[in-house]
Amino acid sequence: MIKKATLLEAIAGKNRGLLASPAEKTAILSAIAQLEDYNPTPRPVEAAELLDGNWRLLYTSSDELLGIDRVPVYNLGQVYQCIRAKEGKIYNIAEVTGIPYLEGMVSVVARFEAVSERRVQVKFNRFVVGLQRLIGYQSPNQLIDAIASGQKFLAVDFSIAERDQQGWLETTYLDEDMRIGRGNVGSVFVLTKVA
Repeated sequence: MIKKATLLEAIAGKNRGLLASPAEKTAILSAIAQLEDYNPTPRPVEAAELLDGNWRLLYTSSDELLGIDRVPVYNLGQVYQCIRAKEGKIYNIAEVTGIPYLEGMVSVVARFEAVSERRVQVKFNRFVVGLQRLIGYQSPNQLIDAIASGQKFLAVDFSIAERDQQGWLETTYLDEDMRIGRGNVGSVFVLTKVA
């Protein structure tokens, strides 16, 4: 699809948005809006088989997420949003690189509930941040399995009161390998499915 290729070309080399100029951000948002008009899955929340899985972030306008890169001597590595549709869970995982042997990881776990055919209410309930080596981090799936088993980590690891930390996420485009979402604070996310 030409519109999908146009978006991928626009975000190429932008390091998930960190390197995008204001003019490029405007062009990217325009390309996103054009692709959203051709969403092949008009009821994405009901398409659990497409939503489910691990998604790697290609681009975002989220200052909160991109702000991880502003920590001195550290850089934002790969960022994943892993959806477990049957369980109603989302695992956000950001890898942090920088000083050798001191690579970090930030994860936020949330429950979600459908409120429309495109939107889910998200309630954050656990936060984990620490050094990958101390946590034993190897991959998103390994971390998710450890979190789901109730494992506590040698890290900053605490529960979040769901009533205090919640928002919504709307899926505005979904196909076999690309998902576009918009969040309640105005952020946009472009993700690709990974094995």
